[in-house]
Amino acid sequence: MTYEQILSFGLIAAMMAAFLWEKLRYDVIACVALVAAVGLGLVKPGDAFDGFSDDLVIIVASALVVSAGVARSGVVDLAIKRFFPSLSTLHGQMLLLTMSVAVLSAFIKNIGALAIMMPVAFQFARRSSIPVSVYLMPMAFSALLGGLMTQIGTSPNIAVSRLREELTGTSFTMFDFTAVGGILTVCGILFLLFFHWLLPRRENQHPSLKEALESSSFATEARIPAQSPLIGKTLHSLLEGARSEVVATAILRGDTRLSPFPDITLQEDDTILLEGPSQGLDRMVSQAGLALGSEGSGKLGPDRKKRGDLSSVEAVIGRGSPLIGQTARELALVHTYGVNLLAVSRQGKRIRERLGTMTLRSGDVVLLQGLRQQMPAILMELGCLPLAEREILLGTSRSIYIPLAILVIAMGATALGLAPVAIAFFTAALAMVAFGVIPVSEVYRAVDGPILVMLAALIPVADTLRTTGGSDVIGGWLNMAAVGMPPWGAVAMILVTAMAVTPFLNNAATVLVMAPIAASFATGLGYKPEAFLMAVAIGAGCDFLTPIGHQCNTLVMGPGGYKFSDYPRLGLPLSIMVLLVAVPALLFVWPVQ
Repeated sequence: MTYEQILSFGLIAAMMAAFLWEKLRYDVIACVALVAAVGLGLVKPGDAFDGFSDDLVIIVASALVVSAGVARSGVVDLAIKRFFPSLSTLHGQMLLLTMSVAVLSAFIKNIGALAIMMPVAFQFARRSSIPVSVYLMPMAFSALLGGLMTQIGTSPNIAVSRLREELTGTSFTMFDFTAVGGILTVCGILFLLFFHWLLPRRENQHPSLKEALESSSFATEARIPAQSPLIGKTLHSLLEGARSEVVATAILRGDTRLSPFPDITLQEDDTILLEGPSQGLDRMVSQAGLALGSEGSGKLGPDRKKRGDLSSVEAVIGRGSPLIGQTARELALVHTYGVNLLAVSRQGKRIRERLGTMTLRSGDVVLLQGLRQQMPAILMELGCLPLAEREILLGTSRSIYIPLAILVIAMGATALGLAPVAIAFFTAALAMVAFGVIPVSEVYRAVDGPILVMLAALIPVADTLRTTGGSDVIGGWLNMAAVGMPPWGAVAMILVTAMAVTPFLNNAATVLVMAPIAASFATGLGYKPEAFLMAVAIGAGCDFLTPIGHQCNTLVMGPGGYKFSDYPRLGLPLSIMVLLVAVPALLFVWPVQ
């Protein structure tokens, strides 16, 4: 090996060790590796920041924004309410959850698809008295499998598409991944459906503050506006989609207070007192087109709205707060402080009063809506301690058709070759903002900054293997190991190597390091590179062995109460199944000769 190759191998080995050590965040490690590569002369100073303009970074960032827009639309919750209102069997619920997550993951970021469906899993668990751990890990694994089905489903697919274009001049297209990815997804879901019993039933013994807040019950009130489709329908038709999350405590019709019987017919201007978790209230109010607000709270005027984005914040009323002993009507919160009182939670008591006439107490949790930049000062003035800033927009009407149309147009443009993936999804992300699907203030929350920085920094670092000839050296070593192997053995070797590496690296980092090696390996054996590149993408996308290799696995660890050892109990047999199915499928769809 040359001196430059030794430096490249040493730098990447040190970077991998730092990732495993976990004392620094992965984006910091990648940036340090980039600076070291420049200092060692492996990367030219003028090329150091080329990764920040790489299409891969733009595509991943845009896909995250589009994913967040689709998640905010509530389309999944609406579809389940309409088509599966009373699903009760474990296998039926499991099939619905895993299939939904897998299909969504093919078109939006897999962690976004998982986040969309997790509340449904919690509802099924409560309804069936089954630990939520039975659902969550299979859902996380289904999200990883579903991401294999399209070019935009997961970062590894995007990365190998770019590398194939560099090698052959032709990129993988949107649905080149669908044949093999679809086979693996179907087989994986069937495996999870029949072998989920390998997973021990766990309970989350240490719920986070966020989870504790989400279990809190809030009281609010909503009015049926003119021309509402609910006029003439029963209260049951409004509440049936809430899956026992939201209950009505009273109906106010003029000066008359009515008991909330399910068969009562709703009329224009009826005010319904509702109680439930904040996200459940948000979904009901948004999808039913109700007008949210309490008497005396009013609405923020246009002059206030145009000065900034609205934010909903949960806060607890502290001792000495001027809110104690007062009602929203007496305080005139909008006119005095510029905030709306949207809901109140009082521990241990079901609230049956109107928000405008309810006397507030120390310890009440209130949901306030106001201008984001003014909220800190207002909370201090009100003597309230902020608990959580909600990404929900209670009382805001959201169309499910606009984000779906944007997603379909972007996918169609890339599938038909009308626009490159980067341009199509960057435009889609911009459209999500332009049409108000996602507020500007939420765009930068949706974009996973550390992942993007890591990708941008790793692109030139990983490329040092190619520029120094290091990938050819490793390919030669693998070629010697593969002497006498049939094609299926060579493809299996690359797939197993990628699956072994990805639990210790970010999956995108695995592709950036392994894909050039796989291409060199294939060339050395005289094979076409496509099956080997696909094997790298599958291996990097199928991390079922640890909770740290992929965000989906990490996301479900706490809520599911899982231990580190739970992942290989279900993940190792699933990985073996993927290996046995993927190799023949790859060789059939992408012949190596």
